Amino acid sequence: MTTIIKEIPYLETFSVRHPVLRAGKPIESCRFDGDDLITTHHFGLYLNEELVGIISLFLTKNLVFKEQKQYQIRGMAVLEQYQKSGFGKMLILYSEAFLNTQKVDLIWFNARVEAVGFYEKMGYQKTGKIFEIPDVGEHIVMFKKN
Repeated sequence: MTTIIKEIPYLETFSVRHPVLRAGKPIESCRFDGDDLITTHHFGLYLNEELVGIISLFLTKNLVFKEQKQYQIRGMAVLEQYQKSGFGKMLILYSEAFLNTQKVDLIWFNARVEAVGFYEKMGYQKTGKIFEIPDVGEHIVMFKKN
């Protein structure tokens, strides 16, 4: 089993975003504002040359935090048949290492409530109250300072 993680164009994320994060919705719902910005980075995890996991990093400030250079993780997903195989952890660790090279002060994201435990094991903390993202579900803001 060979796994590699590399930067990919945002359109390539759709093959994982769609079935995992936007199932039953139009493919256009997989496009996020800022996907095509030069400051946005998309990484794909390949298992034996098959794209099975993705993560996107957006240079976006959350006003809850005072840190200057913040990146938001969005659209992290692993195909269902490969979930609970350590690939999500690999994507997070790879992204953290990459963002360290970018001198980022804080990483934050809106975590699905059911994924909070996973992120807490990775050293992320919750802040604020649970909120609903329409047609997506309950989320809470999580963060880690660099």
